[in-house]
Amino acid sequence: MGTRAETGPDVAIVGTGPNGLAAGVIMARAGLSVRLYEAADEIGGGSRSADLFDSGVVHDICSAVHPMAAASRFFREFDLAARGVELLHPEASYAHPLDGADAGIAYRSLDRTCERLGRDGARWRRLMGPLVRRSSHLVDLLLSNQRQVPLDLLTPLLLGSRVLAHGTPLASRMFREPQAAAMFAGVAAHAVQGLPSLPGGAVGLLLGHLAHSSGWPVPRGGSGRIAEVLAEDIRAHGGTLHTGTPITDIRELGGARTVLLDVAPRGFSALAGEVLPERYRRRLDGFQYASGAAKVDFLVSEPIPWRDPEVGRAGTVHIGGTQREIWRSETAAAGGVRPDEPFVLLADPMAADPSRGLPGKRPVWAYCHVPNGDTVDPTELVRAQIERHAPGFGDTIIASRAVSTDKMEAYNPNYVGGDISAGAMSLTQAAFRPAPALDPHRTPLAGVYLCSASSVPGPGVHGMCGYYAARSALRREFGIRELPALGPRGRTADAGARGIR
Repeated sequence: MGTRAETGPDVAIVGTGPNGLAAGVIMARAGLSVRLYEAADEIGGGSRSADLFDSGVVHDICSAVHPMAAASRFFREFDLAARGVELLHPEASYAHPLDGADAGIAYRSLDRTCERLGRDGARWRRLMGPLVRRSSHLVDLLLSNQRQVPLDLLTPLLLGSRVLAHGTPLASRMFREPQAAAMFAGVAAHAVQGLPSLPGGAVGLLLGHLAHSSGWPVPRGGSGRIAEVLAEDIRAHGGTLHTGTPITDIRELGGARTVLLDVAPRGFSALAGEVLPERYRRRLDGFQYASGAAKVDFLVSEPIPWRDPEVGRAGTVHIGGTQREIWRSETAAAGGVRPDEPFVLLADPMAADPSRGLPGKRPVWAYCHVPNGDTVDPTELVRAQIERHAPGFGDTIIASRAVSTDKMEAYNPNYVGGDISAGAMSLTQAAFRPAPALDPHRTPLAGVYLCSASSVPGPGVHGMCGYYAARSALRREFGIRELPALGPRGRTADAGARGIR
């Protein structure tokens, strides 16, 4: 096979999203020579920031709010805070405005949230309270490789009963007032699929309880800071990163002993189609993608004029109406029909990080869920949904930039058809990404592993797909059965985390 160099590295990694970078950190710290290749001119994938409209106003290009970076095992061990990345918490993790009623507000304080929910406060506490108390167990369960018996057996029982209640039509009977029902539906909509659904229920419980535990923070200075410190650690341990360097054929990396791919199945098929076994290639080509995200970046002159001022305390706002309205619009988008009033997720980073803007200039972004591959300009869809709960918002807009689903894919080829989840989180694909296998990261090609969000455990800036892929490759390819310590000063990892089983 052709190679980029006569003598290749121990490890070549294609793609520098959070998972590719996480894998690079682990491999470099294990003492291996590591090279990362990035087609774009800058690293980061879904964790990039830029001055889109003004040199003093920082917009997050994709991910903006990071509950997983505050909670996942990889980032707990890596310790962002000790590396200078400050995760800032808004007073409210998320808000859900409603027509003609007070908004639902998920404060960081569970007590305060329940007090505002009135008649449903006790029910919300019974739903979220036990999960908050077992938060690290729940996160580790849902962000596991789905191949091992959990160390804590109570958490799966707590989770399972709640998923059955809130991930099925039974959810319409769980609350008395519209606020709590809409709040949960809005978080479940992060699953990007028709609702109600069991995966949507699991996502709602994961993200919903984190709102009251480790929170939904934003990194001071922008999401790009997360990618920066991961790259710094790779370089500090001898690794190299090569931007503006697309890999178009996996045989270009033939000099590397092991290859990790932070790419979607479609990208893997394009890179290695000629050398992949036909049956596996068919599985990659049959991988299902979720609804698309169509995004608008706004530069605004003042805080969003929410009808319910309490919404302004949240860094994330879910806009989509009642539980039934969200179910209807999400199911329509998943079925290929663009909803007239789509679900909108809005990020307002200055609710927690005043450094992002300038006097009279503030960054806001929002995306709506539309059918996969829909090329509609989302500006008016998104603006109208925001104006529904913030009259006069349009008058505050100084500039805007539309990113339709095709542009989202052009920005990051892993977002096929605008699918920022890098693959539908159906029941089968939640556990078998990208194809059924005992080791979901190992591929039929010798020494080649998939580490993108299209592998287990799935989407989010948590690094765990890279973590598990690197763990598997270390054991199988290099005989290294103990994960290296990931802390900035060589601290050992969490108890029980480092052995490679």
